[in-house]
Amino acid sequence: MRLVVFFLWLIHWLPLPILGRIGKALGMATYCLLRNRREITLTNLRLCFPDMDEKARIRLAKEHFQCYGRSVVERGILWWSSRKRIERLIELVPAFPIEEVRKGPVVFLCPHFVCLEVPGVVVTFNTIGSSIYMPQKNKIFDKLLREGRMRFNKDVLLFTRKQGVKPIIRSLRQNIPFYMLPDLDFGMQDAAFVPFFGQTAATLTAPARIAATTGAKVIPAIASFRPNYQGWRVEFWPPLPDFPGDDMVDATRRVNEFIEQRILEHPAEYLWTHRRFKTRPPGMPDVYRNNSEET
Repeated sequence: MRLVVFFLWLIHWLPLPILGRIGKALGMATYCLLRNRREITLTNLRLCFPDMDEKARIRLAKEHFQCYGRSVVERGILWWSSRKRIERLIELVPAFPIEEVRKGPVVFLCPHFVCLEVPGVVVTFNTIGSSIYMPQKNKIFDKLLREGRMRFNKDVLLFTRKQGVKPIIRSLRQNIPFYMLPDLDFGMQDAAFVPFFGQTAATLTAPARIAATTGAKVIPAIASFRPNYQGWRVEFWPPLPDFPGDDMVDATRRVNEFIEQRILEHPAEYLWTHRRFKTRPPGMPDVYRNNSEET
């Protein structure tokens, strides 16, 4: 791992067009080598895009791995480059919603697109923030991730899932924004079965429940690659209207619908390597039964 970190540090000095192409090449190598992740990706694409030609799905899967590889390599810029360089590479649409943050609690809703670290950096440029952090098995990588997420603001709060929702509620009531990644399958605890591209998906109800408890506005933040290796585009959407309402399950369905729309805009950049449908309703078969991956 030390050699990997040194490699990422060494190449982060390169111009972004060269760095991005290195990442895409590594992504294609990963597509060829990691059969399990490749099959998970293709299974997800078959479920979510049943009308797509299989050759088109394979092309999309390859594009996804290239995007993923690029995002990993380019993360070195976020970890080690100057703030000036990073700001030059980020296009904000519109500006960071600092007035919304000042007026009351905010949840930034950031689905699992490959560039999801970029909106987090923008948040730390502008305010204190909090988020859920998943400790990594490798201590070197764990330290790197934690320091990277706190690099521009040492007051950032990183909670683990084991701590539950209470520290999140407390921080929101102190007007500290919460950076939420709402779309992984963690099983049925605090989740509901709602549609995702026409498939039944166990989906966290946390965005709706936290908003209902704290009165927080839920503002989506979507990051994507700018064309021609110019950097990243971060779009802060208006707060979700009338959210969550009285029905937590319906509010969760609305979140999935919003994510679906953004995926259709950037289909190769969504995290298709995750087993999004691993939790199944009773009686429904395991769609990943020939795969041994855990996540």
